[in-house]
Amino acid sequence: MAKIVIIGAGIGGVPMAFEMKEMARKEDEVVVIADTPTFHFVPSNPWVGVNWRKPEDIKVELAPVFKKKKITFIQQQATRIHPENSQVEIADGTLVDYDFLIIATGPKLAFDEIPGLGPNGYTQSVCHVDHAGESGEFWDKFVADPGPIIVGAVQGASCFGPAYEYMFIAETDLRKRKIRDQVKMTYVTSEPFIGHLGLGGVGDTKGMLESELRNKHIDWICNAKVDKIEDGMMYVTEVDENGVDKKKHELPFRHSMMLPAFKGVDALIGIDKLVNPRGFVLVDEHQRNQTYKNIYSVGVCIAIPPLSQTPVPTGTPKTGYMIESMVTATAHNIREELDGGEPSHKGTWNALCLADFGDSGVAFLAMPQIPPRNVQWASKGRWVHFAKIAYEKYFIRKVRKGLGEPFYERLPLKFMGIMRLKQKPKA
Repeated sequence: MAKIVIIGAGIGGVPMAFEMKEMARKEDEVVVIADTPTFHFVPSNPWVGVNWRKPEDIKVELAPVFKKKKITFIQQQATRIHPENSQVEIADGTLVDYDFLIIATGPKLAFDEIPGLGPNGYTQSVCHVDHAGESGEFWDKFVADPGPIIVGAVQGASCFGPAYEYMFIAETDLRKRKIRDQVKMTYVTSEPFIGHLGLGGVGDTKGMLESELRNKHIDWICNAKVDKIEDGMMYVTEVDENGVDKKKHELPFRHSMMLPAFKGVDALIGIDKLVNPRGFVLVDEHQRNQTYKNIYSVGVCIAIPPLSQTPVPTGTPKTGYMIESMVTATAHNIREELDGGEPSHKGTWNALCLADFGDSGVAFLAMPQIPPRNVQWASKGRWVHFAKIAYEKYFIRKVRKGLGEPFYERLPLKFMGIMRLKQKPKA
């Protein structure tokens, strides 16, 4: 009998638990440690931020689902990993032993790296459902007394899609309320150009997103470093292609949503040979750490080097489509080890993103995510909005039913106007 422990219950951790339970032997135990009683569908957070969804709409209670699937659930925070002893320490001081550990914690949101950033400062966030819910409450007050809006992603950010989504969803909501003319909107980003997305662009994302910004009368500043944020004022330094200061901006705002940089969670920080200096887990092509070979990791918490050096630091995103391929590969690899073999499966690491703009959207596909690519494609249209809704409904239903089948094998992508893709781990 093997004890397989998963830390985290998000986009990576919950599918990991279901797939691992299906791949494990009958006598093996699958355990999930998470500090939250619910799963929430992160891609819906921009909708929550303008009250198009309520937090409870995108949450699923985990205990009943895990009980039905015979997965042990420990609802406590993991405070430290002790890889040399194959143990996880949790908040009450208990040490949980494991034969295999899968780290799927997601990131820690580094609001503290910029003065005034985040829900405890002067900007809103849609990185977590609780933050998005607070942003929704603020939105109600804002639309009653509108003013300038700043949306974007600060230096070191690696997830740019939700910033674009929130900007355009907010713009759509303002138009529907017939108060768009009262709101100056500015997009501030560490990307070297609009549509870079941490990926160097995909297809014509640069042209598509610049066109959308122009059509919606939204100004933008690229190569931007946010120096500090005060109540109603953002101080931004714009640099040139060599990283040399080019212009100082003082931007007034009544509402702002800025995505932070990510780093590893406290339970991982400083563990030599397990994580990098930012606390992201070091893994090989099989999602396994090379020093502690009974530790795997999936999702946003793994270390991926930046695509290339940019004038202002940017990271590489990990999309849900990519994360599910990591999950499937990891489940297969641990089963191979349980059967006495060595891991041979690799995540496909392709990127498929559906960016909803409220009444339209942009979709892009990069195979693989990091260039050079075999396929890169981008398209826009109203169909993306409906495809994102379909994806939300499917994923939440999958969690409620405890289904382990990955999205890319079950959701009919043909409906979304792309192509039918079936990503399976490479042997």
